[in-house]
Amino acid sequence: MVEAVTGLGIEQLHTYWACQRTPGCVARLPQDVEKTLLAGLRLNVLETLRYLHHEQPSFEQFETWIIERSGSGLTEASLDRLRRALAGEMVGSEVGNLDHVEGLSAEDLAHWDEHGYVILRNAVSAEAAIAAESAIYEFLGMSRDDPESWYRESLGHSIWVPLLRHPALVANRFAPRIHKAHAQLWGREDLWVTIDQGGLNPPECDKWHFPGPHVHWDATLAEPHCLELQGILYLADVAEDQGAFSCVPGFHRTLPQWLKRVPEGTTAQDHARSTLTMTPIAAKRGDMIIWHHLLPHGSSPNRAQRPRVAQYMSLRPTRYAYTEEWKN
Repeated sequence: MVEAVTGLGIEQLHTYWACQRTPGCVARLPQDVEKTLLAGLRLNVLETLRYLHHEQPSFEQFETWIIERSGSGLTEASLDRLRRALAGEMVGSEVGNLDHVEGLSAEDLAHWDEHGYVILRNAVSAEAAIAAESAIYEFLGMSRDDPESWYRESLGHSIWVPLLRHPALVANRFAPRIHKAHAQLWGREDLWVTIDQGGLNPPECDKWHFPGPHVHWDATLAEPHCLELQGILYLADVAEDQGAFSCVPGFHRTLPQWLKRVPEGTTAQDHARSTLTMTPIAAKRGDMIIWHHLLPHGSSPNRAQRPRVAQYMSLRPTRYAYTEEWKN
């Protein structure tokens, strides 16, 4: 029987809560610690900030909200791992021993080094991918086999699907192969998976045109340039013309030189949109694309016959190098 959680006992959580209530707070947690804290508590960043800023809860109310929001996913064992990690202890993988889990091959790792992205084949089983795909269609009130349903108002003019905690999506976050591959790329196993959303990119038509995101970075471009990973799990087969994830392969290796050539008065983001060409990355149901966050990337218009359905997630270690200055 899983022991019920009645109190969190995490001092960093109080610091985080207090800083959100205090404009210009100087006692803010380091960025990596803050991300570990939220991931370890099974919290999505945006939903947490919205709750804190809109509701202005007491700390006790905040803890109660976390426990209610996370449900059975937050156990005493997971809290203990988080407490120990935040205290500076080295913790192992949340999904258990990874020694005998198949991860990225030598060829995969060479591809990563050269191109800055890699496809983790069969990251989850086809059955697990189908379950998450079905959950997204159900959440949106759509049918996989009814094209007319793909353009309902429940999607809006966006490819993002704010479904966070369906059991099928939760299960994929703890797939051993996903944790193994990220451990290989990070060189460590004390990883924390983000509570991120799903995505549905339907075929373009007269009443629905691709809204983006177009080529962009989600990272600061200020130096020093540090490692961070991003990922997208395909929940159905995706062809190159099917709204596939797209990027500029190998750009992480030439970014410093490219930035020097950005015209004065122009942002790097704007210059990228007018000068760079992305490559769409096709993959199969259950495959995961992992990319270096310094690759310019985006989605692409879906000119095929089926929606692209996906789940986003990132894994990061407890502490890691990052650049505080924001520059785009």
